Amino acid sequence: MHYRYVGGNMLDKAKISDTLNIVRELSKKRKFDQSVDLVLNLIDINPKKQEDAVDIFVILPIHRKKTVRICALIDKNLIEKAKIFDRVIIKEDLQKLAKKEIKEISKLYNFFVAQITMMPAVASAFGKILGPLGKMPSPKIGCVITPESDLEDLKRRLQKIIRIRTRNEPIIKASVGVESMKDEELIENISAIYSGLIGALPQEERNIKNIGLKLTMGPSVKIGSKKEDVIKELDQKNLKKKKMKDTGLEKKKSEKETKKPKKDKTSGKKEETKK
Repeated sequence: MHYRYVGGNMLDKAKISDTLNIVRELSKKRKFDQSVDLVLNLIDINPKKQEDAVDIFVILPIHRKKTVRICALIDKNLIEKAKIFDRVIIKEDLQKLAKKEIKEISKLYNFFVAQITMMPAVASAFGKILGPLGKMPSPKIGCVITPESDLEDLKRRLQKIIRIRTRNEPIIKASVGVESMKDEELIENISAIYSGLIGALPQEERNIKNIGLKLTMGPSVKIGSKKEDVIKELDQKNLKKKKMKDTGLEKKKSEKETKKPKKDKTSGKKEETKK
């Protein structure tokens, strides 16, 4: 497998594997299988400009061991074939959905598949909600279907597809798998995302500042970093947080002490009454 250069350092199997070991060692163990996230910091691009924005789909070589839920928006003639998906909504039911229900549905599913004849109705009912989430049925990955479409094959492909896109900041975050996966499997997915991304960037590798890896609840570690440097950096960050916290507590204590006591208006009135 070919690995490209990033900032003068080879993005090779050994460097990624070493970084994964550091990430696992410095992250607290949790009761769930944490996601392994790839963090790519970009440079010399403005994601708010259309010509610099990135929005691509990448087919990962290895399944991420994450449940991918699919909702099909179809006409009656595709009901039987579409039963392989997690949920099927036909045209008649689509028109009855309230805005609140549509919002809930949009959160529950990773991909939406729509019959081509349903697209105007889908755009009208779901467009304003699915659009900003990047979940509108995309013809790029075969999510706009016909009665002749191979839905079994589409379902298999969607299990491995990930969307890579910039939003308002020059940074991209993507889940490449879970903690329990082998390094080799994670590395293959990292390489696939990286290769897809540089092809979409205006200046390719020159637009990548650095790359990091992290677990869901752990610190981000730049690929190629030395363990002692990472520990030193984390200690400095923790010390800074502690100082800020202590300063905040001292400030609150000082404000409390200098606060003037409020006058008891009730007692004053009682004294006037006695006189």
